[in-house]
Amino acid sequence: MLPPRSLLISTVLLALAAPTARAAVRLPALVGSHMVLQRDRPVPVWGWAAPGEKVTVTFRGKAYPATPGAGGRWQATLPATPAGGPYALTVQGSNRIELTDILVGDVWLASGQSNMQFKVKDGNPGGYQPTNNADQEIAAANWPRIRMFTVSEAVAYRPQAEAAGSGWQVCSPATVAQFSAVAYFFGRNLYQQYQVPMGLVVSSWGGTPAEAWVSAAGLKAFPEFSKTVADFASRTTELAADQQAFAAQQRAFGQNLATHDQGYLPGGKTWAGADFDARAWPTMALPGAWERTPALADYDGVVWFRKEIELTAADAGRDLTLALGAIDDADSTWFNGVKVGGTTGYNQPRTYRVPAALVHPGRNVVAVRVVDTGGGGGLTGPAEALRLTTPGRTLALAGPWQYQLGVAPGLVPKSPIAGGAQNAPTALYNAMIAPLESMALKGVIWYQGENNAGRAAQYRTLFPALIADWRAHWGPQLPFFFVQLANFQPAQPQPTESAWAELREAQAGALKLPRTGMATAIDIGDPADIHPHNKQEVGRRLALAARHVAYADNQLVYSGPTYASQAPTGPAIRLKFTQTGAGLQAKGGTPLQGFAVAGADRKFYWATAKLVGNEVVVQSEQVPTPVAVRYDWADSPNGNLYNKEGLPAVPFRTDTWPGITEGHK
Repeated sequence: MLPPRSLLISTVLLALAAPTARAAVRLPALVGSHMVLQRDRPVPVWGWAAPGEKVTVTFRGKAYPATPGAGGRWQATLPATPAGGPYALTVQGSNRIELTDILVGDVWLASGQSNMQFKVKDGNPGGYQPTNNADQEIAAANWPRIRMFTVSEAVAYRPQAEAAGSGWQVCSPATVAQFSAVAYFFGRNLYQQYQVPMGLVVSSWGGTPAEAWVSAAGLKAFPEFSKTVADFASRTTELAADQQAFAAQQRAFGQNLATHDQGYLPGGKTWAGADFDARAWPTMALPGAWERTPALADYDGVVWFRKEIELTAADAGRDLTLALGAIDDADSTWFNGVKVGGTTGYNQPRTYRVPAALVHPGRNVVAVRVVDTGGGGGLTGPAEALRLTTPGRTLALAGPWQYQLGVAPGLVPKSPIAGGAQNAPTALYNAMIAPLESMALKGVIWYQGENNAGRAAQYRTLFPALIADWRAHWGPQLPFFFVQLANFQPAQPQPTESAWAELREAQAGALKLPRTGMATAIDIGDPADIHPHNKQEVGRRLALAARHVAYADNQLVYSGPTYASQAPTGPAIRLKFTQTGAGLQAKGGTPLQGFAVAGADRKFYWATAKLVGNEVVVQSEQVPTPVAVRYDWADSPNGNLYNKEGLPAVPFRTDTWPGITEGHK
């Protein structure tokens, strides 16, 4: 039987149209109207067309033929152009693309984790808090020669040719709220200084480790990542497709989750019941992600937790407040077998009212059912947030809890990458950095490290490897500037070891590489918030480093005092510094703080410290013969050594004794 006439016509029309569609010249998202091109050097412009198709790029009245490459990719190179614009750019092949409002200036790549992703003012529910003075900053953001392109979050097994994104956004009060705050304030500072258009390409993802941002070639010296790198190379599928299939499996599983959960017993009872016998259950220390328990290292599913609490007659018959901190990802919570609350959201602190009628003298039971859909799982807030408050006292609930898996591991859909694809070595590089490699850049700014703090000793080599890897693609002279981790978490009363201090030391070690610079942020963090809000000062300090290195401003004081050497002299140690600027000072005029000394026994005690010119002399009555000094060596230190230009001293230690992260990989 012949097909209907309408079907024949449609088939012919599709056949005629298909070659034109295939031949249409197209551009990557990065090449578009309002973009900024790097000044004073040849600039690639690239895209795709039919194999062998002739493509010409016209810019500032001159045509530049494109060179064809594999897979229909083409590239034209524009000559070095001084700062200026706006200009138009035309791409001509079988079709014509016209781009407008193009500026030539300096293009910076901004990358890292959440503190780089942190927006001027995030309007999303549950998003980051605004930067300081966000509304005033937004109202004053009339900087049309500052442009930002935000790369969409993506992961891949192999390097990708394209990256999706926001398109080039012109800075204005209508757009700036969604800009990366650090990148914006950095670019604004440089624009105000040099009056050169600034293009800011932001490629960041919160909560991600450094190794996810390094290529396979860049990780060859790290055997701890080789298994994942080899696994990615062997995959024949695309990660995005695998994730979509996994998401579909999760949806189907979630719709029937209760039927798989052994914690729901016949007759409407549950494992949360006060009369349920859980004496055979194992225990786990909470708070903390359950992945710390070897048996649950790769488990994403349902875990039930129980804790028995003894209450007094004075506590009974009165409303209580049950605080559980943040729970990853969702919880249902019972008190003596009666549900008192439930919340979804990994970063949402839980606080539930326990009605007086449920509160008995003697034994009481708190039960929490936690559903984790990926990444870390469990009660993950700080220990002090895990508590039960009665009208007369507060009971700490941190410590051992009984636990049991609600759903057998074999029934839970398996993620394509255990622990979250965004945390896997090379996954972010492949999807969010590799597609940018054709861009001409002025340099890079980087804010990351929180997720590597537990492996700070490894970061000593991993971070320089990341810098070298990116320079292998953009050139050995690529300027690279980074933020040293800010103060975070409660201050400690005595000198102690600190993974965050070790990570800061590893970051500072990367300054041995040429054309690098660091913004010390030890004084502008928030002990209660891993996302400090003073991004203006972070951007300013990054810009100081860039002005010195990338713009060759050699008269600029761009860093705080930096430890140079020590000289033990009996009961004291004399410290020398570089980057003293106009001189050292104790900020606020108070005595110097933040110094600790140790003798050969390696036990540190707080030291008294005094300025002697541009040197610092430290000593302690408890250490008659000191051999080592540490300064601001803590999660949240209180040091106040600055230069007179107002930049804080870089945290340091003079010893090389093994830290608490040695061997952690």
